[in-house]
Amino acid sequence: MTAPEPSLAPNDAAMDNYRAIADAIATLFFPHAEVVLHDLRTQKVDYIANNLSKRDIGDDSALEDMLGDDTGERNIGPYEKLNWDGQKIRSLSTVLRDGQGQPLAVLCINLNISLFENAKAALDLFLSPSKLIPQPDSLFRDDWQERINTFLHSWLRERQLSLNVLTRDHKRELVLALHAEGAFKGKSASNYVANVLNMGRATVYKHLKELKG
Repeated sequence: MTAPEPSLAPNDAAMDNYRAIADAIATLFFPHAEVVLHDLRTQKVDYIANNLSKRDIGDDSALEDMLGDDTGERNIGPYEKLNWDGQKIRSLSTVLRDGQGQPLAVLCINLNISLFENAKAALDLFLSPSKLIPQPDSLFRDDWQERINTFLHSWLRERQLSLNVLTRDHKRELVLALHAEGAFKGKSASNYVANVLNMGRATVYKHLKELKG
């Protein structure tokens, strides 16, 4: 008769669950996140998911302060540190407790933010207004589309509306407001307004005819 396999002690079962959680977090944020599980009983690194820090399982944790009864912190961070390759890491450490409320382990999530910082720097450079010049009068003096767009979005902001929620009455009111601003003096302005407001040209002409009547 085969002897039954010994069951895990409660704390060991908890550590096994923590390893699964570490794998889940590292998988979700792969390849940018590393998750390190420290066992406070042994003061050793117990598990590493997606190793970015070149640490080894069994390395010293040096977290003796976490074993004190007065340790009330649960989440520590986020804080920044530098990885071995010079890239910035943003970290959050969570103290995990056993059934009696005693600190059992620390789960450290290390997120490499260098990629995001580089992307932000590239966007800031691309969107920087420093190299823009004022609109040339020779090109934009008669730009009726620009004037319609400016008035249209100012009108929407004042009413806290957006184009995709405009009702039939909103559109009629907007056409009349545009007319009052002289928006329909431009050639093909009626067609442009109809396209922008997603309405038929005949409807725009109808509203304008009402004004003339």
